[in-house]
Amino acid sequence: MLRAIANVWSTSHMIVAYILIFIINFVQAMQQGMSFSLTPYLTSSFSLDSLTATTSIMSSLIGGIFKLPLAKILDIWGRPQGFALMVLCMLRGLIMMAGCQNVQTYAAAQVFYWVGYNGMSYTLGIFVADTSSLKNRGFMFAFISSPYIAIVWITGPMAKAFLAVDGPGWRWGYGTFTIVVFAVTFPLYALFMWNYRKAKNMGLIVNHKSNRTFLELVKYYTIEFDLAGIFLLAIGLALFLLPFSLYSYQGDGWKSSMIICMLVFGVVFLIVFALYEKFIAPKTFIPFDLLVDRTVMGACVLAAVLFVSFLQVVNGLSITKATYALVTEVSIRWTGRFKWLALYFGVPVTILGVALMANFRQPDVHIGYVVMCQIFIAFSGGTLVICEQMAVMAAASHQHLAVVLAVEAMFSSIGGAIGSTVAAAVWRGVFPKRLQRYLPEESKADWATIYRSITAQLSYPKGTATRHAIERAYGDVQKYMIAGGSSVLVLAIISVVVWRDIKVKDFKQAKGRVV
Repeated sequence: MLRAIANVWSTSHMIVAYILIFIINFVQAMQQGMSFSLTPYLTSSFSLDSLTATTSIMSSLIGGIFKLPLAKILDIWGRPQGFALMVLCMLRGLIMMAGCQNVQTYAAAQVFYWVGYNGMSYTLGIFVADTSSLKNRGFMFAFISSPYIAIVWITGPMAKAFLAVDGPGWRWGYGTFTIVVFAVTFPLYALFMWNYRKAKNMGLIVNHKSNRTFLELVKYYTIEFDLAGIFLLAIGLALFLLPFSLYSYQGDGWKSSMIICMLVFGVVFLIVFALYEKFIAPKTFIPFDLLVDRTVMGACVLAAVLFVSFLQVVNGLSITKATYALVTEVSIRWTGRFKWLALYFGVPVTILGVALMANFRQPDVHIGYVVMCQIFIAFSGGTLVICEQMAVMAAASHQHLAVVLAVEAMFSSIGGAIGSTVAAAVWRGVFPKRLQRYLPEESKADWATIYRSITAQLSYPKGTATRHAIERAYGDVQKYMIAGGSSVLVLAIISVVVWRDIKVKDFKQAKGRVV
């Protein structure tokens, strides 16, 4: 597939493709930023706001793990086909969110959306990796992510316009982007298909007809996609993580037999997964020696750790990371190395920013200190994201590029799911108790409504005793979450130390048209 892209794509088509990817990411950045503001109002309308953490955990897991078979789909069926499939999933999710009437539909919509969004982003990332040399690859990744810089100032007013009294409402927020996403992705799909067919006509891509029966095809793809291993991994992670968001609904809490069984079986399935991949699987998704490579595994652990800590500390912070990724790549290209940036700048500044948030993210602290911490975390976080991607790509041959990027992305999603899990556990364990403790007597009877609905929380004017109690309860929750995020980041130091100090300038690129 790399040979076909490098030899078929013209310079003008490649330039157009990068421009279209930039536009797609700009639209996606706006949609995600706006959705972050709309989601509390959507879930509050069902009075089941606290259940959405479970939805977030499952959608993160499924969206991340699906990248494993997607990497095979791109290689076997083609980049255009995989891209179209992911766009359709994302559009289905947006349509369902626009029309959902209950939390069950919202949960299904989230799964469709995140499978589609993660898969589309992954497909575009593979295209960038295929069309760029290693020394310039980080810069190109940073370039296509740079639209996230601008949307910080756009999404707030956009969400406010949809939620205004005379506005169209949150449903049209999702409906509008359904139309816009289709409009900006179709031209790139057409360009992919044009060059795909051109490569087929030149004989660079050959589709071999199979004489297998239906059952033989099922068996073949089951082995080819390592579906048994993926199933064991998904079930194990789901059973292990879900109890952290469900325990509060059980009368006995953590002592509930259902919670204990889920935790035990979750660990068992994960152990079985590891043993199956090592000793039984006829075809593993990734060569085992590559998976245990210290640079690849260290980068994957770093990806998980970052998403655990970021999701617990500052929701949506990944939006600002891209602001500084271009500066990072210039440094990598100049020195030819990336480990020093991660070890001596990225990790320590991230820990500093997160640790300071424990003191500053409180209701009575000036917002300027919070902004300062976010700048620290964004600057260092953007550095670490680029460095971890460079690490997995430098440690693997181009043959395994799609696979290692899928595994790195899967670890990010698993980290996000763990972050959501811990955040949900802290929220349910701390917020309702502190709310009942702090609320004035005239509001204590309404604590359940206040707990479930952001609309109810915002209905109390700032300065009132009830609003102050709500803010104090939020502050207590944030303190626990940030403490957890800070402790997890210790693993980031170890994960970077074990990297090999690879010099990207020394790598030879395959022949063809690349950046």
